[in-house]
Amino acid sequence: MKKNRFGERLAAFRERLAERKLDAAVVFGQANVNGLTGVDCDNACLLVSAGGSRADAVFYTDFRYVPAVERTAPWVKVGDIRKLLGEKPLKVRGFSFGRVGYESDISKARFDRLRKVFPGARFVDIAKDIRELRAVKTPWEIECLRAAERLNDEIWRDARKSFKAGMTEKDMARVIRHLMIERGDGEAFATIVCVGRNAAECHHVPDDTVWNGREPVLVDMGVKLDGYCSDMTRNIVPPRQSRLYRKVYDLVLAANELGIRSVRPGITGGQLDGIVRRFLRKNGFGKEFGHSLGHGVGMEIHEAPAAAKKVETVLRPGMSVTIEPGVYLVGSLGVRIEDLVVVTETGCEVLSHSEK
Repeated sequence: MKKNRFGERLAAFRERLAERKLDAAVVFGQANVNGLTGVDCDNACLLVSAGGSRADAVFYTDFRYVPAVERTAPWVKVGDIRKLLGEKPLKVRGFSFGRVGYESDISKARFDRLRKVFPGARFVDIAKDIRELRAVKTPWEIECLRAAERLNDEIWRDARKSFKAGMTEKDMARVIRHLMIERGDGEAFATIVCVGRNAAECHHVPDDTVWNGREPVLVDMGVKLDGYCSDMTRNIVPPRQSRLYRKVYDLVLAANELGIRSVRPGITGGQLDGIVRRFLRKNGFGKEFGHSLGHGVGMEIHEAPAAAKKVETVLRPGMSVTIEPGVYLVGSLGVRIEDLVVVTETGCEVLSHSEK
């Protein structure tokens, strides 16, 4: 039988339900279902019952996906999603549920349906519980992240060779996108390319700005591979640049390296963000660093944990997080340097290896 890479996580989720005195949980989020079962399906619902004879998880989907689910995850039971969301599904199952976990970010229409499916049940938000479990990557997931970042490095290396003066930001983004489709599973997010002063817009949308071959270029990119994302930001630094640009670039690079050195088990996301933020503030550019230091990466490009102000999540071995300080001077320039790291027992492993 095919190996179940997510069995321990699903078992831990059941334990979490029992600790919170929940009878069951209904999971709809595509990445959450995937993270608990290893099945990526855009029309699915996972019903997980806690404890005793109800310890089974049932993967509900429709006719189109049943064969794929049975092939890729033979360890889960498969049910008809129409029956689960029908008028009397609980009589069919023979169970009654008093406290049911659900993801609070589902649509109101779906929540209203759940209230009919589980009449009289008290609904408890378990979105945070799933995020916390998914935040700690399995060894297999970490290897997937390594592979995705290796490919991202290769694509950046080859894309740079293709960039020429006279190309627009859109042209450069297309080069990267084409390589990601050709070698991986496409973009993990829309590639950001910023020429010159456009880099002061930290999430600039590539436009028809032409690169003259002499201006700095900021590129934020990530390829998706085998269901996992990568994320990295690099800059093309021309041989000649202004003193201000050189000062900002060197400062952001030092902030990036400080952030990486500061990653360790036991530190909170807020503390990590604060270390880098104080460094930039001390050097006169605190106000120009307006976004958080980083975020988790996995099946989704933005996952837990966050490295941001007031975040109390404690970093643990197996968690992934980006380190991406930036300084943005509107109308002048912008620099961001981003690496993806995985927390280890003693510090972190840097997954992105492109030259900075």
